[in-house]
Amino acid sequence: MRIGIIGAGQLGQMLSVAAENLGLECRLIEADDPDALAGLASDCDVVTYEFENVPVDALLAIADQAQVYPPPEALRIAQDRLHEKQLFEAEQIPLPAYRRIDSLSDLHNAITDLGLPVVLKTRRFGYDGKGQVVIRETAEAEPAWDKLGEHPLIAEAWVAFDYEVSVIGARNPDGDVVTWSMTQNEHVDGILHTSRAPVDASPVIDHAQGYIVRLLQRLEYVGVLALELFVAGDDVLANEFAPRVHNSGHWTIEGARTSQFANHLLAISGQELQDPSCAGHAGMINLIGTIPAAVADIGDPRVFLHDYGKTPRPGRKLGHLTVIAESASERDDLLRSITRTVT
Repeated sequence: MRIGIIGAGQLGQMLSVAAENLGLECRLIEADDPDALAGLASDCDVVTYEFENVPVDALLAIADQAQVYPPPEALRIAQDRLHEKQLFEAEQIPLPAYRRIDSLSDLHNAITDLGLPVVLKTRRFGYDGKGQVVIRETAEAEPAWDKLGEHPLIAEAWVAFDYEVSVIGARNPDGDVVTWSMTQNEHVDGILHTSRAPVDASPVIDHAQGYIVRLLQRLEYVGVLALELFVAGDDVLANEFAPRVHNSGHWTIEGARTSQFANHLLAISGQELQDPSCAGHAGMINLIGTIPAAVADIGDPRVFLHDYGKTPRPGRKLGHLTVIAESASERDDLLRSITRTVT
C-alpha cells in the first residue's frame, strides 16, 4: 500500500520512518495546492496530512481518487476554534467559557460576561501561542482588538489551571480505538517544552480518556487525534484538538510498545491497531531555536536524540530528546539534569 503524506516536516519524517518499519510505502509532498494534491492522490491508495492548514476543499476534491484520513470534516472543525468549541459542547465535554467576537463591542461585552483576564484568540491559524492576546485590564481591550480584529475571533475566560495535559487516541475504519497514557505538558513562551508520561492523576485520566473516545466516535475518525486539556483540581477542561499525530506524543517512539506514528499508519491503512501501553516512564524535551553542542556529549543510553535536520531559527522546533526510565522519579531527575545541560 502506498500512503501519501501532505507535509514533509518532522511529523512527516517520523511517519515515513514508521511506515518503512511496517512495510508501507510513502510519498511526501510539501505543497498543498489542488494540482499537487491531485497528483498525490492519483499515485496513492490513501492520503493523510501532518499539519492543519491544508485546504479542506482541496482534500474533498481528491476524495474520489484516494481515501483521505483523518476525515476532512474533522479537519474543518479543528481549523476554526469556534466550531471546535461547539463540538465540545455538543459532546458534553467541559471547556472554558467563551464568546464569539466580531466587533470591539463584542469584546467589551465578553469582558463584562467573563470577567478579567480573558484571552482573545484568532479562530483560525493560531498555534504555539501565536494569534492570541491576554487582556488583563479593560484598557487593554482596544489595543488587543487593533492587533487581531481583522480576523474572526473568540474570547475565552482565563483558567487558573494546575497543569496542562494531552491525551492521544487512534481509531481505525472498523471503529476500534486505542489510547495512550495521558501526558503532562509544560510550555515556554507558548511552545511545548517538556512532556511526561504516564501521569498519575485519577480521576482526571478517566475523564480525559472518555472525552477523546467520544470525539473519535462522533467524528467517525480514522487515524490519530490529540486532545489538549487544562487540569484544575479534579476538573479537566478541553482546550483544543489536533487531527494528526502530535508533538506531545513524540515520547511514544521509544516509550510505548506502539508509537502514535505506527498506529496512525495502521489505522489509515485499515489494519488492526497495536498495543499503545507504556514501555517505561518517558519524558520528552523539545529542542527549540538551536541544538546545543552539549547534546552530543550526553552519552546516556536512556536518552534518545531526534534531530529534524532543520536550519536553526528562534522559536523553531529543531529536534527533541526522549528519556526512558524505570520510575517517575528517575525520569524526572534525568529531565532536570538534561535541561541544565542544554539550556
